Amino acid sequence: MSKKKKKNKLEKTLVEKILDQHKIKYRQAEFATREDKGGIAQMDTSILNEDEHLVYKTLACEGNKTGPLVGVIPVTEHLSMKKLAKISGNKKCEMIPLKKLEKTTGYVHGANTPIGIHFTHHYPIYLDNSMKNEKEIGVSSGKVGRSVFLAPSDLQKITEAKFGDLLE
Repeated sequence: MSKKKKKNKLEKTLVEKILDQHKIKYRQAEFATREDKGGIAQMDTSILNEDEHLVYKTLACEGNKTGPLVGVIPVTEHLSMKKLAKISGNKKCEMIPLKKLEKTTGYVHGANTPIGIHFTHHYPIYLDNSMKNEKEIGVSSGKVGRSVFLAPSDLQKITEAKFGDLLE
């Protein structure tokens, strides 16, 4: 195999293997990353321009009644903890502290993925309604700088997620 072919084909993540097993159509994407002031890797979405609303972030939270749960919203928006609490049957929700994140979800900051979290922990997943009108959206594939793009309906099915209004 030539070097060029090897470089173009990304090694599959656990998330991509899960999607393959369930015969869900997706495409791989890789993004540049940069470190924030705290030295934490962040995906550089500036390369997306007008399509950045199609990339969704996975926010690991904790409800006072349910424990860990996940909200998935566009990278351009902010999660409403009040709305997430209401839709999930909690009185209040808060972000899982960074020091507990990897222990709780199995993923480092910037690599959390609703697919991987669902398959390893079965935490409740909530998807923002904004993705319903899109043909394809991107979520992390479990590695910083890596995403999978798939149909929102397929993401909902594979994660057994509920749709709702989650935005501030």
